[in-house]
Amino acid sequence: MIFTSIDYDKFRALRVTHVATRLEELITDEANDNLTPEQLFLTAVDDALDARRANKIEKLIRAAKFPIPAATIAEIDYRDGRGLNPVRMKRYAAHDWSADPVNLLIISPTGGGKTYLASALGIAACHNEHTVTYARMDDLARRLVLARTDAIAHQQLLNHLSNVDLLVIDDFLTVSIDSDAAADLFAILANRDHRLPTMIASQTGPAHWVAELPDRVAADSIVNRLANRARTINLGNIDMRKLRHEHTRADQTYWE
Repeated sequence: MIFTSIDYDKFRALRVTHVATRLEELITDEANDNLTPEQLFLTAVDDALDARRANKIEKLIRAAKFPIPAATIAEIDYRDGRGLNPVRMKRYAAHDWSADPVNLLIISPTGGGKTYLASALGIAACHNEHTVTYARMDDLARRLVLARTDAIAHQQLLNHLSNVDLLVIDDFLTVSIDSDAAADLFAILANRDHRLPTMIASQTGPAHWVAELPDRVAADSIVNRLANRARTINLGNIDMRKLRHEHTRADQTYWE
């Protein structure tokens, strides 16, 4: 059986084009000759749903703009001293971030692998069909300040950051931010508080964050909203960037 262009017009109207295409492929494959029409149809439906879900996940990962788009929980290094547990990471990978608005803090010195871990957890969230936005703190602060020149664009950015299922902020307060960016950050976190989770990756902890923010009252509120009831991963002092570089240099194909 071959579908005509008229048939495909009907499928498009019903938004089942992928099902029809897959069904036609299954019907023309001699390996499926022993399957009933019902089995072929259900297989086509399942395959189309899988393809649609894969496409959605791909779009979510692209939209999040992870710095390491290939990061994965499966490739995390669990060596001693990193404070990581495979069982705990699997739980995070399967976590329903929308249903559990508890923040996650990832703390380590530079080179500790916090960006990779944040990317891997964010990508896992995308695979669970959550919307995710990744941003470095310095870039986020710059975007917030620039957006203030257009009231509509500024509000749209605040709304987006307030309502995304999982907001990931990397290099949190590595450098100071001005009062305008701090005010916007407060508004975003206030909107997310007890409603949606925020993941923070930073070289420092809450005590340092208070000192880096320009307004003490706002600083106390921002840090309280982030750290209160938050889960924390302390990655220790192992320099993963240095270890990866040494491993690369040891490879026989490496040259300088």
